[in-house]
Formats: sequence, structure tokens, C-alpha cells
Amino acid sequence: MSITVSKLLTFEAKELDLKLIFGKNIINTRTIESSKIQKPGLALAGYTKHIHSGRVQILGETEISYLWSLDSKGRVKAINNLCDDKEIACLIVTKNLKIPYELIKVIKQYNIPLLKTHHNTEAAIISIQSFLESKLSPFEILHGNLMDVYGIGLLIIGRSGIGKSECALELINKGHRLVSDDSVIVRLKQNYLIGKCDETFQYFIELRGLGIINIKEIFGIGSITQEKVINFVIKFVDWGKNINYDRLGLDDDYFKLFNVKLPLISLPVYPGRDMSVLVETAAKNYLLKSIGRNVAEEFNAKLMRKISENKELLERRNREKDIK
Repeated sequence: MSITVSKLLTFEAKELDLKLIFGKNIINTRTIESSKIQKPGLALAGYTKHIHSGRVQILGETEISYLWSLDSKGRVKAINNLCDDKEIACLIVTKNLKIPYELIKVIKQYNIPLLKTHHNTEAAIISIQSFLESKLSPFEILHGNLMDVYGIGLLIIGRSGIGKSECALELINKGHRLVSDDSVIVRLKQNYLIGKCDETFQYFIELRGLGIINIKEIFGIGSITQEKVINFVIKFVDWGKNINYDRLGLDDDYFKLFNVKLPLISLPVYPGRDMSVLVETAAKNYLLKSIGRNVAEEFNAKLMRKISENKELLERRNREKDIK
């Protein structure tokens, strides 16, 4: 997966505050193939073994100061060391540092885009890497509803028409927030799954009988959020008389995507059941578990102790009867 350098200059990347110095005619064809950022200090000195193609190269105060410490020929040689035989995606100068003329001259020969930002090097690396991770990380489009319930990213899945959107609407009415309805774009970022909505369908929810409604317009800005880390998955399933559902909450089940395992519970749907209340309760129970409280295990341990005590009491009474 790759993106063009031009993506760094789009509206969605405005926080990067990047300005193009050279490369207007090539930024739409030059590609970035990794979210990893490199600082090519050693490469300027001639050690280029670890310079990788398709990556953004950051020139911070250390690199620019080193170039200014050289004479003009030395600067040309240093920049050639970096650029020669390397398919560098682009170069970015931080802190609005003064750019040596030789740098612009050489990168023009190699057709490497040059950009500049006012951010310091550390802030630039963090923000650019975060942006690239959001664009280059693997993703999957899932059928479901993603909600922010008590601060938990809760993904509701289940067959079409089972009531996911109706439940989401009831949760929104109770003050929780919608991320996406029906279709959720899930990306892997480090060890987390991040869910968001396609921009075309953002803020909208489909309800049979009502059609498409705009959640933001009806319930206000506080009823939506742009994206959310997915913590927990609830699967709506059809009620069946002959199906054995988990009665105690001791069974552990998981939803797995990109080798990330998330807790999964199945909630049977039946006329008269308030699914939004069940979802809220499941979310609160998840919060309890996250701080080390497992109510089901506590109840089971308490029950086992009671059974053991009753068994001992019964055995003692039997022994007393035998003695008499």
C-alpha cells in the first residue's frame, strides 16, 4: 500500500502545516510506501546502508547545521550521498530552517520533492508518522455500527435487519455518540483497531420506515465523533429456544481482526427486549472488568464456597447421626 506525496498537502493533512518548496510536477507520482520516518544524519556523512526507499526523510536542526558547516562542494557531496541510487519519497525540513541552495540544486537533479514545516523535528515526526499510519495501515470494511458508549468503542454486528441501527438510535437518544452506521472502516494502528465512517456517509443513519436521517443535525454535535478505538464487540443474534446462551458470563469469546483479539459477547434479540439497556449494561460490565472486577467469576467463587460449606455441614451432620 502506498500514497502519493501530494497527500501530505491536502486539507486533511493541514495540521502538518507543510509547504512545498520543490516538486509540484512530481508530487502526484512520487509515492510514500512506509509510515516509518527517517533522519538521514549518517547518510549525509556517507553511510547510506540504512536509508530505505519510499520513506519520508526529515532534515532537522542537526542535519541542516551539519550541511551549513561544510563548504559548498562539501554540501553537494553530502546531499549526493543521501540521494544517489535511493528512491527517497521526499525530504522535509523542520523549524522553517534556512535551506542551503545546494540542497535545492541537487534534489532537482534527482527529482525529489522538498517540503518545509514550522514544527520542530520531534513534533513533525510524530504528526507525520501518525498521518501516514492512518493512510498506510491495513484496513477492513465491516458491516455493523460503531458507537462511543461511556467512552468505550463498541462495535455492534449482526445480520442485516436485526435492529443494530434502531439500537444505535436509542443509544444516541440517551447521550452516547455515533461513529458509523452500517459500514465501519477499521484500520490497524500499532496494536489497536481504529474505526471510522466513510466521509460520504458521515453523520447519517438508515432506519427502516424513516429512511436516512442526519444525526448531527437532529441531536447536535455532541452526538457524533469522528473515530474511535474499538474495545469491545457485541453480536446481535436471533433468539432460539434450543440455543444454549451464556447465563453466567463465564464463557470467554473473542472477535479477531488483524491478529488483534477483542472481547465478544452475543446478545439474543427478542421482541420486548430493550437492546440499548443491555448494550449499556454490557459496556459498564466491560469497564468493571478493565479495572480487575469480574462479577461473574466473583459470583461463581461465592457460589462454590457456599456449596462447599453446605457439603461440609451435611457431612458433619451425617457423622453426628452415625455416632448417635
